[in-house]
Amino acid sequence: MRVPEVSVCVVGLGYVGLPTAALIANRGVDVLGVDINQRVVDTLNAGEIHIVEPDLGVLVRAAVNGGHLRAACVPEPAQTFVIAVPTPLRHDKRPELSHVMSAAESIAPALRSGSLVILESTSPVGTTRRMCELLARLRPDLRFPHSAAAEADVAVAYCPERVLPGHVLRELVENDRIVGGVSEACAERAMRFYSQFVMGACLSTIAETAEMTKLVENSYRDLNVAFANEISMICGRLSIDVWELIALANRHPRVNVLQPGPGVGGHCIAVDPWFIVDSAPEEARLVRVAREVNDAKPGYILHQVAQAAEAFSSPRIACLGLAFKPDIDDLRESPACEIVRGLARRFLVTAVEPHIQELPRDFAELGVGWADARTAISEADIVIALVKHSAFLTLDRSLLDGKTVIDACGLMR
Repeated sequence: MRVPEVSVCVVGLGYVGLPTAALIANRGVDVLGVDINQRVVDTLNAGEIHIVEPDLGVLVRAAVNGGHLRAACVPEPAQTFVIAVPTPLRHDKRPELSHVMSAAESIAPALRSGSLVILESTSPVGTTRRMCELLARLRPDLRFPHSAAAEADVAVAYCPERVLPGHVLRELVENDRIVGGVSEACAERAMRFYSQFVMGACLSTIAETAEMTKLVENSYRDLNVAFANEISMICGRLSIDVWELIALANRHPRVNVLQPGPGVGGHCIAVDPWFIVDSAPEEARLVRVAREVNDAKPGYILHQVAQAAEAFSSPRIACLGLAFKPDIDDLRESPACEIVRGLARRFLVTAVEPHIQELPRDFAELGVGWADARTAISEADIVIALVKHSAFLTLDRSLLDGKTVIDACGLMR
């Protein structure tokens, strides 16, 4: 077998792919990062990063300067290919797998006998096997494990990322990994790959179980958040302080109610449960209802604001936070963004988000203003706390005197 130019090729340089590539490269392994966005490629090759993640910039700079990490728009032959591209939802709440399949198509010409392909993208059950079948059609000169098992030339496995934004580098190393192979030999090969940089346990299973594991983990979180959000809406109807209620309920030794918020966002928890619903719609009743509860929470907040706005002739509204969770720059599936968009269609809105450099393009089209927290609050009639960023915790509360405050995230507690 010809010796590849690089040891690892990571396809998709987003919030998971880039940290993974940088981490492996800093182990002295030659890594090629691949992304279809030329700006991302150029940024990485300059030793810089295009996302916000603690300590990632230092790691990338060291890897690039050390000659172990570079980027390109096209994959090259490698021993191991890691696919970490998005798997978003379509408008009909069905999974969109075109990114995964396009990534597979892009690596097909670079596969060689002995290559290992690992899918890390959160995916519906059966996606890894479908990807394997696609690769086999594109490369009929190679044997793949879905049909050749132990005699396969190429190993294919699934290993979902399980990291928390803001803690990605630590959790990539410390968290346990679930490694699912299309065959047992594939799982063993992938386990050896992850053992190079993962300190947590690597647990072997079949690809379908590994796929479902990731979906169940995020659905569990979604269900629990839905309970908290539903309780918050019930408390609103009954004029009960939900934050005090939850604090008191959690004094029970076997109760741990989560904190409510404006909804659920991010590329995982707001999306993955729908993959289960799509796979088993008749059985996934509770999973579906939890998603519907969380998807409805932004509308509940919009209704609260509309009621408060009736006290003003032309209210000015300050929205604190746009990210889908505290202290990150990630706006994907953010309920805060959904709320701001809804408000901007009716009111004069100023957004505050300390973790981004510019507002989303459609915000400007909607006339959303942008300011620091102090300025936005001082000019507002209504202040809505949407994200509990650390930067907001130190705000002078006297700025809120005389303002109508709607706290959707517990910032004022």
